[in-house]
Amino acid sequence: MSNVAPITAPSRSVLKRIFFALLFLILLLAVAGFLYENVSEARDRRFNPMEGKLVNVSGLKMHIDCLGNAGPTVILDSGLGDSYVSWSKVQREIAKFVRVCSYDRAGLGYSDSSSRPRTSKDIAEELHALLQAAQIAPPYILVGHSMAGYDIRLYTSLYPQDVAGLVFVDASHPDQENRFPPELKNMEGSWGREAEFLAYSHPIGIPRLLDFCDTNSVERAANCNFHSALENYAELKAFPQSATQAASTGPFGDLPLVVLSHDPDKPSAELPADLAKSVNDAWDKMQEELSHLSTRGTRVIAKNSAHYIQNDRPDVVIDGIRKVVTDVRSSLSISPSSTPAPGKN
Repeated sequence: MSNVAPITAPSRSVLKRIFFALLFLILLLAVAGFLYENVSEARDRRFNPMEGKLVNVSGLKMHIDCLGNAGPTVILDSGLGDSYVSWSKVQREIAKFVRVCSYDRAGLGYSDSSSRPRTSKDIAEELHALLQAAQIAPPYILVGHSMAGYDIRLYTSLYPQDVAGLVFVDASHPDQENRFPPELKNMEGSWGREAEFLAYSHPIGIPRLLDFCDTNSVERAANCNFHSALENYAELKAFPQSATQAASTGPFGDLPLVVLSHDPDKPSAELPADLAKSVNDAWDKMQEELSHLSTRGTRVIAKNSAHYIQNDRPDVVIDGIRKVVTDVRSSLSISPSSTPAPGKN
């Protein structure tokens, strides 16, 4: 007869204790992550305060930063998920010859989140309400980077009397999803899943722990927070609807218009070389089409620049805006020394 004790399954009480111990550990880590995230956000914003001001827009606090005095007013609209900080390399230089305002869309940067859908039509309507509440009078020259190309098209369609000129900075084309290579859709799916993960894991500090937050402290203070990550994901999900909305806009007559495009020969860090070539070829054709939204449209390719032309070639963005400002002043007989209506920070 064997003296070896039989192996028995753990009792229910032991399994229960293990379960509650693991649950307690998970909750403890979540609380620690929550505290870490909130303390880090508060520290970043204490040492890197926002520029500009918060404006009450129907109970929603929205952030806008205006510099300069001469009319007309240039409005800078950032790409998908980006805050006003994305224009930091160009705004002060632009302010030397015209009044220029950057802002945070609802839910991004320092602006409160909105309960409205995150389509370009809703964003354009919110921008219009912000400019009215901030007492920033038209005419405006709208500048849109990437997805914001949709926003400024919708704004021009909704409020044509307010818009005197347009500048597209490597802006999205409404038909790009149909004209990009099919392989790109698989990558876009993974980008969407990553955006969702970042949004819902942000409250417990996981993106910050994984170094997904920007190393630049000013960028980090504005962008590394839960509501910005959630807005980024919401804008990404609404992107196809925004594209459909933008497709119904234009052409815009003889409105002064400049299209700034990235260098088609510039390698993309996010795409394999063979895929990048076909994407760039399609993008190049669509950028040319954007320049035909107005009979006065022109196009400039920013050599040695990738998608963020305002970072890689700020001089090209500044010159492009200067050209439209000059055209608008000439057509509307606006003096460079004229001062816009109240609303200066």
